[in-house]
Parts: sequence; structure tokens; C-alpha cells
Amino acid sequence: MTEFDKDLVSVQEARDLTVQAYEAWKVWSHASQEQVDSVCAAMAEAAYAASERLARMAHEETGYGVVAHKQLKNEFAARGVWKSIKDVRTVGVIRVDVEKKLYEIAWPMGVVAALTPSTNPTSTVIYKILIAVKARDAIVVAPHPSAAKCCYEAASLMAKVAEENGAPHGLIACLQNISLPGTQELMSHKYTALILATGGTPMVRAAHSTGKPAYGVGPGNVPVYVDRSADIEKAARYIVASKAFDCSTICATEQAVVADAPIARRLEELMKREGAYFVDDTQANLLRKLLFTADGVMNTATVGKPADTLAAMAGFAIPRGTRILVARLTRTGKDEPLSREKLTTVLGWYEENGWEAGCERCIELIQFGGRGHSLIIHAKDQNVIMAFGLEKPVFRIAVNTMGTMGAIGVTTGVMPSLTLGAGGVGGSITGDNVTVSHLFNVKRLVYETSAPPLAAMIPGEPRVGPSPEEVEAVVRSVVNEILNR
Repeated sequence: MTEFDKDLVSVQEARDLTVQAYEAWKVWSHASQEQVDSVCAAMAEAAYAASERLARMAHEETGYGVVAHKQLKNEFAARGVWKSIKDVRTVGVIRVDVEKKLYEIAWPMGVVAALTPSTNPTSTVIYKILIAVKARDAIVVAPHPSAAKCCYEAASLMAKVAEENGAPHGLIACLQNISLPGTQELMSHKYTALILATGGTPMVRAAHSTGKPAYGVGPGNVPVYVDRSADIEKAARYIVASKAFDCSTICATEQAVVADAPIARRLEELMKREGAYFVDDTQANLLRKLLFTADGVMNTATVGKPADTLAAMAGFAIPRGTRILVARLTRTGKDEPLSREKLTTVLGWYEENGWEAGCERCIELIQFGGRGHSLIIHAKDQNVIMAFGLEKPVFRIAVNTMGTMGAIGVTTGVMPSLTLGAGGVGGSITGDNVTVSHLFNVKRLVYETSAPPLAAMIPGEPRVGPSPEEVEAVVRSVVNEILNR
């Protein structure tokens, strides 16, 4: 039996699926709004029904997080996302401005190359397929290698349901042979119109380097500031629950508490009651060595792990029932590894006296590793809340809610999404929660509303040049000069 190079097989699969998706898109781009909505509704319900099964597959394959939490994310990606976009018009005339005599017409992008992470694999696949198909795009998923099977299962399920409800074959596809060259081929293929990249910084940079339009996300080193005016009991409950949710695999999870000094001891005690364990200096050093390499790269073996597993890996004991580990910190930056984004159940802890000092510490954390992403604030003082909203270089400021739930749109009014733009400061082209409106273009058909300015109608002065006689005289002069040399 002939064996083929894995990279070559992956590249060929990427080419085949992209061409197939392009041919399907040429058909789907002419679908009616009713057809689009019917297919998407069926996919959303099928994905919702399979949420628990897909969650178990994701957990078993990656080893990350909590099955029940992954199920919730899948359900959110199916019903939550669909509910937010089901009434969005994506076919034909979508808006009319009678006064301006302007018609806006939806126009699909084409084939979307969707890169998905290992931390939120099946939920991201569900969400991306829904918004792409709703926009009348085709989509080819390139999953993270460590989550390839569960992502393929999620994509195959939705493709099957879509085709059963009238979508063309090949509109939805997922790579099975995963390799870097294969993913690069998908992103750079001539038929790929847009890249939707959710994952680590290197992958997002690669997407932006292809020359194709790309939506990428930045890292989320999310601080949570707790002001003296906050509901401290609620803040403690929410912070611990949010950090423990799916073992901190959502990029908007709280990464460091910045506690206002007057309420710091009270907040600490309340968090302990909720299952937070504050490590001592020796244990903090063990965590630094465990979680990060000397270059500041996170140890993938620690991603998405419960607190007791991390403590055992680090070599110390913790009380039974501990949900998260908290390390007291005083520095921010390369000299303090625990001030980085930690996609696991370890939380930083700072104390600052007053909201102004807390504001500065939050900015330090954001600038170090989470520019443009998100910030959480617990406060009742509206002046403090607005000061944080105005000054922080982030595009999601979630107030008095869980970071995990608020930033993605479960408990707040932002668009439900699993791709959170970090804006220009974070290296993204948008600071929005990416949704269906980002996956189609809008044409504008406009009528004349006023006569053109008079100056635009006046013919310009005729160009004045030499007469034929003058040209002849110049030529004779030049010729005579040459002959007389």
C-alpha cells in the first residue's frame, strides 16, 4: 500500500474542500432568505440536541475543562447565537433610507476559512458555521490538531442537517488531515475569501500574513477590578465561578483580581468561602515554574486543568473542594510570569488603594498581554465605572457580571460570539464580538438627491499649445544647429 506524506495529504485535502466549497457557494449565494433561515434553524437545533455528546468528545480528546461547562458553551453557540442572528436579513435589500434614496443590499463574502482552537473546539465550530451559512457563505473548518475529531464530528453533523434541508453538498466542510501546510493552503487558496481565526497568537498572526481579509483575536489577559463600592459578596461569588468555569479556557476569563485596599480582606475571605485557595510564596514559585517556560510560554499540559490537578503537578497539597488557586502578586510584566494570561485555574491577586491606582494596575496588565480585549469591574459608583470605561484600552468592559459569561454575551447585551475582536490596539481589524454582520458585505444603490455643483458642469479651459508653424520653426532651428556643428 502506498503511503503519502502527511503534509501533502493535508494540502490536497485543503485544496479539494476549498474548491468544493466554492462550487457550493456559487449555488448558496442565490438562496432566498427563507431557505437560509430554514437551514440555519435546523442546524442550530441539531447542534443543541448534540451539545452534551459533543462536550464529552471535546473533553475526552483534549483533556481540557469540564464536560457540563462545555455542554453549556455548545448550547450557547447553538441557540444563543442563533437567537441573536435569526432576524438579521442577509439576502437582497436589507435596508432602505427613503430620505436619502439609498438601498442597502447584502452580498456574501464567499468561502470562509475558519480556524478553531482546542480550548473551545465544538462550540466555536457550531458558532462559526451558523454565522457563515446565515451570511450565505461557505465554510471550511481547520481545527486545532488536538481537537480534530470532535470538531469534525460537529461540522459533519451540521453539514448533514444542512444538506437534508436543501443546502448544497460541500457548503460546510472540515479538514481531517491536519497540518500547518494544510492550514496555510486553506488560508491562502485563491477561492478563500475571508479568514476567521480563533486561537493562539502565532495562528492569528499567520492568518493576518496571508494577504487575505481576516478576523483574528488577540490574547485576553483580563483584569477584574473590585471597587470599595461593589457588592463584595456577589463579586467574590462571580469571580470564583467565572475563573473555575471550564477551567478558565475562555479567553475573557478573569486573569487577575485588582482589589481596592479597604475591601481586600473581606473579598479574600468571601472568595475562600467560594472555593479559592490563596497559595503561599513557596507554592506560588512552584506554580510559576509549572505554568510557564523561561521564555514565558505556557505549558500546554497545564491548560484547562482543575485546581487539584495543578497543585498535584506542582507538588503541594490543597484543601478538598478547592476550585481555583490565587497567587498574591506585586509586579506586572516579564519578571512576573503569573501576571500573564493563564488559561487554567490560577488567578493573580493585586491590592491597590483607590480606583485611580487600581486603574493604573489594570492598564499595566492589559498592556502586558491583553490589549484591546476585555476588562471586568465590580462597582456601584457610576463615576468609577465610567472612568474605567473611558480610559481602558479594551473593547469589552463588563460590569458586575462574570467575565466568561459577560464578554461573550450570555449575561450582557453584547452580541453572542466566540470570537472577540481586540481592535487596532490588539492587532485586529475590529473590536466587535464577531457575528453574522461581519461575514457579508453591503452594496449601496443610490439615486441622485441633488443637482451637481455648477462648477462641475463648466468645461475647463482648452489646452493652449504651439501652432504648427511654431513647431516647424523649432524643428528647423534644431536641425540647422546640428548640421552646422
